[in-house]
Amino acid sequence: MRTKSYGLWGKKMMSECKMQGEKIYLRLMTTEDTDRIVRWRNNPRVRSHFIYQKPFTRQGHLAWIENRVNTGEVIQFIICEKETDRAVGSVYFRDISREHNKAEYGIFIGEDDAVGRGIGSEACRLACDYGFRVEKWHKIILRAFSDNKAAIRSYEKTGFEREAYLKEEVCIDGVYRDVILMGYLNPNRDC
Repeated sequence: MRTKSYGLWGKKMMSECKMQGEKIYLRLMTTEDTDRIVRWRNNPRVRSHFIYQKPFTRQGHLAWIENRVNTGEVIQFIICEKETDRAVGSVYFRDISREHNKAEYGIFIGEDDAVGRGIGSEACRLACDYGFRVEKWHKIILRAFSDNKAAIRSYEKTGFEREAYLKEEVCIDGVYRDVILMGYLNPNRDC
């Protein structure tokens, strides 16, 4: 498959927003990242933090690109280390509402040796900056399991605030789990 830039959103991002931090940079995901994403999402450490816990497949990811990314409902980036250019994870915005100027944020660090190094926090800051400056969203939301304390602390450092505690929101492997809904309002709030 050939590499795609995913239309308007990719061109807009590349021309308007420098996506470089201190340790990492974000680049648009391409179809060439498919096998990497499938491997990462099937990592038990990664999968355990997702509400959707079914095994990830190549066909499923390609359908995600075709039906969600290429239609503009999702914008997905790959997190890369600056020093080595090694891809270590992904951040994305899903359920993008252009009518209400908001999107839902998601992240996963796929490489085990990249966890705990501040990469997730830096990726979150870069991605949210993109969402507010380039897409001009008013709000970014996310959902996290209530027991994922490290992720919640990281999100709060970035600017997310707890908005709701959803008791026994999802049933995973026969156990009901609580979810925290968090929101981050654009610091330059114009309607």
